Amino acid sequence: MKYEFKTEPFAHQRTALLRSWNKPNYGLFMEMGTGKSKVLIDTIGILYGKGAINAVVIVAPKGVYRNWSTKEIPDHLPEYVDRHVAVWSPAPRKQEKADLVKLFHTDLDKLKIFIINVEAFSTAKGVKFTENFILGHQVLFAVDESTTIKNPKASRTKAITKLAKNTKYRRILTGSPITQSPLDLYSQTEVLETNLLGYTSYYSFQNHYGEVVNRYFGGRTVRQVVGYRNLDELSQKLDSFSYRVLKSDCLDLPEKLYIRRDVTLTAEQKKLYAELKELAITELANQETVSVTNVLTQLLRLHQIVCGHIKSDDGTETPINNNRIDELIEVIAEMQGKIIIWANYRQNILEIVETLQGLFGADAVASYFGDTTPDERERVIKQFQDPNSSLRFFVGNTQTGGYGITLTEAQNVIYYSNNFDLEKRLQSEDRAHRIGQKNNVTYVDLVAKDTVDEKIVTALRNKLDLAQEVLGDDKWEDWLR
Repeated sequence: MKYEFKTEPFAHQRTALLRSWNKPNYGLFMEMGTGKSKVLIDTIGILYGKGAINAVVIVAPKGVYRNWSTKEIPDHLPEYVDRHVAVWSPAPRKQEKADLVKLFHTDLDKLKIFIINVEAFSTAKGVKFTENFILGHQVLFAVDESTTIKNPKASRTKAITKLAKNTKYRRILTGSPITQSPLDLYSQTEVLETNLLGYTSYYSFQNHYGEVVNRYFGGRTVRQVVGYRNLDELSQKLDSFSYRVLKSDCLDLPEKLYIRRDVTLTAEQKKLYAELKELAITELANQETVSVTNVLTQLLRLHQIVCGHIKSDDGTETPINNNRIDELIEVIAEMQGKIIIWANYRQNILEIVETLQGLFGADAVASYFGDTTPDERERVIKQFQDPNSSLRFFVGNTQTGGYGITLTEAQNVIYYSNNFDLEKRLQSEDRAHRIGQKNNVTYVDLVAKDTVDEKIVTALRNKLDLAQEVLGDDKWEDWLR
């Protein structure tokens, strides 16, 4: 069968397809907005047409995995490719259950596509279902946003890696496979092929590419990575089985502009921050073993104070007198058109929504976070993207809204607060800066000077620099330097 594209590929997509379609194992490291989903779908169409596969498993994060069935596959897979698509649900409705059962019909002469969220592989039910589906089929197995399996110790990473070994073709997709450190690469590449980077274990890989020291806490020896090495070698190995492209290399998109707005802490915040910081230092100093979790917990508490609330041990959240919401209003007053506002905490989202509704009306503001129902999420996106609608403000968190949605009607994005997750930062930036955006996009970060806010910015910047060194990207955005 001769393959005919449903949507004509850009030059970089065609290059990616030509380099990868017949490879058993391949990584599509294509920046958000460059169309890596289309490359995968066209690969599926070609391989099915040649009789090389008859089934597909697509693994994606919970927030976006349904997008593959509702948008990506209908948009890009040619109509003449007869297919049956089923989407995982731990408690499927009648039709969903029927679709899942149909995957196992041996007389079904169609391309079978099974879409499942990565979180399901932390459950025995999700693992068993996928395992049974793979048996008896010639499968292409794809992990979208593959950094979700970067932790080699995680149960879902282990399950996905094991299942992938029983499939004919394997793909990993991500805008950047490095979000914390170069060591993120090990687990992702193991899904493609065992020892693909030349090391039989994560620790041997870590010893070669990391500068590891042994430190002693409370009578225990702890391995700690203090730096990285041999990164040129690692970069060369990646080049042999992956394709890397940045938006700046292939798309004529408008510029990104970055602005930092300093927020002054109130007297109450300064007092609470100083007290909690001193308490945290004392607690950590008195612990026999200082874990990463303990440190992050203390940083989280300090960050909550900076963002205008404090959370007690029983979960009660108490607002603190702060200037952050006032600074937000001042920033908004300088902007035109629709605006995306990202906030790290539920308390902040609710406060922002209430404040903006009071100023601009209820119809002008919508939230998008964990409490938002699937139906409401679809409505919000559709309405926000309508240039004639009254909805001006999209308020959400990057955990829920940072993946897989298009918000190109906005040309202003405000980060009310950040977190340490580089992937979510980059993903959330590109909800507005992608194909369809015709204007420059301005990003405004609210930052409290001399606080944990600045430490988060520094950590994100350092992660960008490491990714640049390994991946050979010389066009990373000049983000808040």
